[in-house]
Amino acid sequence: MSRTSLRLAALLLLVSAMSFSCRGWFDHSNQLTEKEKQEGWSLLFDGRTTRGWHLYHEGNIPSAWIVKDGALYCDPNSKAKHGDLVSDGEYENFELAFDWKISPGGNSGVFINVIERPDIPYTWSSGPEYQLLDVAHPDYPVVSKRSGCLFGYGPTLNPAENKPTGEWNHSSIRQQNGKIAFYLNGVLTFQQDLHSQAWRDWVAQSSFKSFPEFGAHTRGHIGLQEWSRGISFRNIKIRVL
Repeated sequence: MSRTSLRLAALLLLVSAMSFSCRGWFDHSNQLTEKEKQEGWSLLFDGRTTRGWHLYHEGNIPSAWIVKDGALYCDPNSKAKHGDLVSDGEYENFELAFDWKISPGGNSGVFINVIERPDIPYTWSSGPEYQLLDVAHPDYPVVSKRSGCLFGYGPTLNPAENKPTGEWNHSSIRQQNGKIAFYLNGVLTFQQDLHSQAWRDWVAQSSFKSFPEFGAHTRGHIGLQEWSRGISFRNIKIRVL
């Protein structure tokens, strides 16, 4: 083989190796597999824009919620408008899946069944909250306040731990005919029937008792809570049941 041919072969091997390496490092975040498409999943976040979301009571305006490194990120230092972000669409029977990563000492949450009306001042005035809490937060040792809880309700059904600060966690929420279930990193953490007397009794004696719309609906917007620390979401997917 000539020297020129050897150089050409070496170049082809190098290009092939680089191509394989790029495929190996390709970021598959914010995409649906063929299996997920067949199962009826759709993306609520495209990884590039905030399309499909708006600030609660503010509409689709520039805000502290931006896209950063393929994640939906709430920048606590932003000079833009702050507030909770809600989905444009409303959902009733659904399965929601999402990855989240929180800043050191951070505190956030995901709301379901949010009713957006002028007489309802906050997302949490109507929507029950899936708690998100960093391991470095002062409240983390309190088992009733850890990630995967329904905020204010009590400890998780099963022990579930966050990933270390800075790593991505995976959560899911399932609601069908008013029955909800929360999962954190594959562990069932909460279950309740929003149509049950037990739920109504709990609300009546909880800190939400002064908010007549709280937990009273089984259809509404998905909400992402802003807090004083940064919070990031990716792979936000939903399917209607």
